[in-house]
Amino acid sequence: MRGEHAGYVYGAALGFLGDLIAADPRRGHPVAAFGRAAGAVERRLWRDHRGYGAAYAVLCAGGAAAGAALLQRAVRGTAPASALSLRGGAGVALTAATVVRGTAPASALSLRGGAGVALTAATVWAVLGGTSLGREARAVGGALTAGDLDVARERLPHLCGRDPQALDGPQMARAVVESVAENTSDAVVGALVWGALGGVPGLVAFRAVNTLDAMVGHKSPRYRRFGWAAARLDDLAGWPGSRLTAALTVLAGSDRRGALRAWRADGGAHPSPNAGPVEASFAGALGVRLGGTLAYGGRVEHRPVLNGAARPVAADDIERAVRLSRRVSVLALVTTVAARAAFGATRAAMARGAVARGAGGRGRMAGSVRGRTAGPVRGRKAGPV
Repeated sequence: MRGEHAGYVYGAALGFLGDLIAADPRRGHPVAAFGRAAGAVERRLWRDHRGYGAAYAVLCAGGAAAGAALLQRAVRGTAPASALSLRGGAGVALTAATVVRGTAPASALSLRGGAGVALTAATVWAVLGGTSLGREARAVGGALTAGDLDVARERLPHLCGRDPQALDGPQMARAVVESVAENTSDAVVGALVWGALGGVPGLVAFRAVNTLDAMVGHKSPRYRRFGWAAARLDDLAGWPGSRLTAALTVLAGSDRRGALRAWRADGGAHPSPNAGPVEASFAGALGVRLGGTLAYGGRVEHRPVLNGAARPVAADDIERAVRLSRRVSVLALVTTVAARAAFGATRAAMARGAVARGAGGRGRMAGSVRGRTAGPVRGRKAGPV
């Protein structure tokens, strides 16, 4: 496996572990800092026009991804001075070892590799939100179990934008389970997918797009046009993660057939192309009914029912949904880092094959040249004798 791919695998695992241990801080979170910066840009650029909204989305998300790419490049360029000063035969040996073995010697990677792992780990920790998701869901679930609807209504906005005053206990429980399902994809699996594909820039770009959608991707009068590009970009970025989330939910759920059946039957009925498969598969795996009427952003929506033959959600189902989310998240980590490692191993094997073929070709060429040179010389010497 190439050094950069190994660094991502180790960094992603450490960052995931960091989220399990530390979760999101109450203050000073990098995503919150990005949100404040994006809010300042919005105040400058806002117009009731899709073009301005598209420029806003590209500027914010593209700027964040570009900054992450520059930082990653700077980290990759970090190496001990002794390695950078190699010349001649030592430089050739370093290059050959890097290509043939798929990674640089320890002396060349001691600083660069460690910095790359640390950068990846810090970025994964910053963009993941699985532990905070479970914490907030359990807070609402605990209040509902205790019959304290006021506390549950107070905590619900930490998970979703629905109007808690318009919801009773079962409706809030349903809202929590739906939020856990959707955010398992948005806050964990989708980020890991894009991290495996694009490294640190992929992680940052996905979280930036997802944050912009949460900020402006609404159908309110202010953002119907301006937020259109951010919402469509989020749909595109979330597509692979949502499908992987649904597939892993089928594997991790207690009712695999029910999860697969609900996903296939109802996943496409949801107005969101990415929330539908995830929520439907969660509904089938948990054996509950999701969807239906909800109050969202001051308006009432009548959404299709998912897994309609099942029972309504109860407060106890929140804990089951959180545990399912955790299992799906762990499987997503294993799947994405394994894919990244396999890609790195494949590239390393191809590089070794190319070096071997090149060495063989040079050997055959040298032999041919020696043969063409030796023949006439022997002939000329032999003639006069």
